[in-house]
Amino acid sequence: MKKIIFFFLFIFSVPVFSQNKKIEPLLKNLKTAKEDTSKVKILKSLAWELSSSNTDTSILLANQALALSEKLKWQLGIAEMYHDIAWFHSIESDYPLSLKSYQNALDAWDLVEKNTPEEQQSAYFKTNLKNRKAATIGGIGLVYYYQGDYPKALDHYFKALKIYEELEDKQGIATWYGNIGNLYYSQNDRPQTLKYYLKALKLDEELGNKNGVSIQQCNIGLVYSDSASQMKLLHPDSLSQINSLFKTSLDYFFKALKIKEDLGDKNGVSIRLGNIGTVYYEQKDYTKAFEYYLKALKLTEEVGDKNRVAIWLCSIGELYIKTKKYAEAEKYLQRSLLIAREIGSLEDIKSANEFLCELFIQTGNYKKALEHYRKSIEIKDTLFNDYKKEEITRKAMNYEFDKKEAATKAEQEKKDALAAAESRRQKLFLMMIAAVALAVAVVAVVILRSLRITRKQKHIIELQKNEVLRQKELVEEQQKEIIDSINYAKRLQQAILPPEEEIKKYLPESFLLYKPKSIVAGDFYWMEHLDDLIFIAAADSTGHGVPGAMVSVVCCNALNRAVKEFGLRDPGKILDKTRDLVLETFAKSSSDVKDGMDISLCSINTTTHAVQWSGANNHLWYIANNQLKEITADKQPIGKTDNPKPFTTHNIQLQKGATIYLMTDGYPDQFGGPKGKKFKYKQLGDLLHESSISNFNSQKEILLDKFNDWKGTLEQVDDVTIIGIKI
Repeated sequence: MKKIIFFFLFIFSVPVFSQNKKIEPLLKNLKTAKEDTSKVKILKSLAWELSSSNTDTSILLANQALALSEKLKWQLGIAEMYHDIAWFHSIESDYPLSLKSYQNALDAWDLVEKNTPEEQQSAYFKTNLKNRKAATIGGIGLVYYYQGDYPKALDHYFKALKIYEELEDKQGIATWYGNIGNLYYSQNDRPQTLKYYLKALKLDEELGNKNGVSIQQCNIGLVYSDSASQMKLLHPDSLSQINSLFKTSLDYFFKALKIKEDLGDKNGVSIRLGNIGTVYYEQKDYTKAFEYYLKALKLTEEVGDKNRVAIWLCSIGELYIKTKKYAEAEKYLQRSLLIAREIGSLEDIKSANEFLCELFIQTGNYKKALEHYRKSIEIKDTLFNDYKKEEITRKAMNYEFDKKEAATKAEQEKKDALAAAESRRQKLFLMMIAAVALAVAVVAVVILRSLRITRKQKHIIELQKNEVLRQKELVEEQQKEIIDSINYAKRLQQAILPPEEEIKKYLPESFLLYKPKSIVAGDFYWMEHLDDLIFIAAADSTGHGVPGAMVSVVCCNALNRAVKEFGLRDPGKILDKTRDLVLETFAKSSSDVKDGMDISLCSINTTTHAVQWSGANNHLWYIANNQLKEITADKQPIGKTDNPKPFTTHNIQLQKGATIYLMTDGYPDQFGGPKGKKFKYKQLGDLLHESSISNFNSQKEILLDKFNDWKGTLEQVDDVTIIGIKI
């Protein structure tokens, strides 16, 4: 059964915001802010305000704050922004960038301390600096945990904990007790897990920290649930004790749920609902398990937590296996695997593969079962090898040793005083000690000879290991450079697209459904406003991804030149000139370039409601008098073609309330549905006609939901663009 969700806590002095209440005043203050530290603080606050809904924008704002801090040479701001950037990258599961930013933050904290004069380093300054460094060290540990590197994670957890113990910061101590318990849980060390969870719960209760109490109650409930499950396997006849453990587990979970409901924490409520579902599953009460899992999945999708969405999908898939609903089981498990791969969660990839293996065994597809079994074993070996367990034990022992050594320092001083008084008696044993020392020396010679041989062997192994690591780092660096380049291309492409707010400004009753297949797209949309005319288009460049995006830049530039440089207003003539400009651009190449685009271009007179339209392969649909009508495009692209003809301009006089739709072919060409077939234009036309009756502003959501339902677990085949406009 999929593990119950446990919790990580994090300590850092960042503001807590109420969603949407501070964004507008922050944006207003940002416009008038001077280029000083106050602007850095506004950017930082805005980044955190948006982090739960738009992490990409948070990262962009945090980088702007970092750049300004560096310009101002404000070392404290540099350290804080590196830490924030690292946290935002970890939310997006971009662990290499997160680790790099955390390390930059640590270096920056050291510079803050080094560059602050001693007379300015008050007790508060030193305490606050230590607190922030501890938070950064702990953040590094969390990233290592997410990557499955448990020894490094535990090492950083203990370093953070040690700092909080020195500061006597109970909240920080409770936090890292809980996180250390989580790591031991991942290694199936139940005694150590419960030990640290109970320590954390006690401190949170003393502090009156309701959120922390709820978290630790949930984690302790998890330990009792696992203990009951293990007893079911080893001692199935001990029903009374098993039921008692499950009851204790549910008691903790329901207490934790009540606190989160009182706090209005959707994310926390969803996790606890799922955990309760897991206990009911273990008790074979599948009806209640389904009920709580589905509630958990719905809330988790609302808050956008992909990691937990993957977990609940996997759990529901397993329940369907248990109830022999195999088609539904495969659907949920494949969705879980897809999301787990997307975010790089090894634990969830392993679980999805394990249950897909079980599913295909039960349905007799042994080839697929073997395939998923091998994948799960590969990941399991990565996560749970003996080396990591030994490293974890060693680091834990080192931590306990250091702690005991510090605690006994005072006592040792007393012993030293007593030892001085006994020095005379010790002299009587000097001869005996000398004899023992001689014997030890002989043994040491033998050991040293053995060590030399061992060192040579170890050196060879280290060289081989370093070469493997070097090759791995080289591949990862190359992959990062490629992804960074594509992301930069995305930002460049977004710069040529009109913001949706600008479209809404001139066409208030409109929607834009734009869903690229890859990071960058071949599809693009274009708008220009000149006097009473609004030009708007949906275009599909040749290809998708990076090649398609490059072609889209050429085509978009040609449209701009046709309207602005050549002063054309007739849609057909605009497309004629655009074709000439595209061919002129590609003619400069030594190779025969046949790329171009299909397009649906519309001109709307905002005063008379007159519409002019021309299209290259992409048709126009409009609804007037509750009837869906179509105007056929010219069957030729914007690009190189045999026997090119002038594009036709169609004139339409529409009444207020009529709707027009510009689109590319990505939506109707999407495969999916029960039989894995294309959606097709007829079904899209029916959907547009039916949904136009409802609130026009919600039509985009209807189209998007239908597209996702139709696609299901299949891959998106092309970029999707639909523009709807009500006259």
